[in-house]
Amino acid sequence: MTDLPLTFLLAQAATPPQGGLLGNPLVFMVLMFVMMYFLLIRPQRQRQKEHDRLIANVKVGDHVAMNGGEHGIITSVKERTVMLKVADNVKIEYDRTAIAAITKKSDVVEA
Repeated sequence: MTDLPLTFLLAQAATPPQGGLLGNPLVFMVLMFVMMYFLLIRPQRQRQKEHDRLIANVKVGDHVAMNGGEHGIITSVKERTVMLKVADNVKIEYDRTAIAAITKKSDVVEA
């Protein structure tokens, strides 16, 4: 083989590879978490805040679309539920969180 001592070969094998800043697994994992935050977590939080504002601002007379696809006009608003008129003489009570979108704001101004 060679005339090099065995300890010299073991010392060379034990040195970590020099990969620079991105070669460190901890730095790589932190960068991955930062990317996940800005691509997934932050936009979802913004959508949730916008939906919470939408639910808090519904009022009688608003035309809404529900999560199940039903469309109707809000006839009464309670703390946790809304009454929705979907046809003549047909009213259904829904949980406020089931509101997907307001399709048309009411023209009635509440005093």
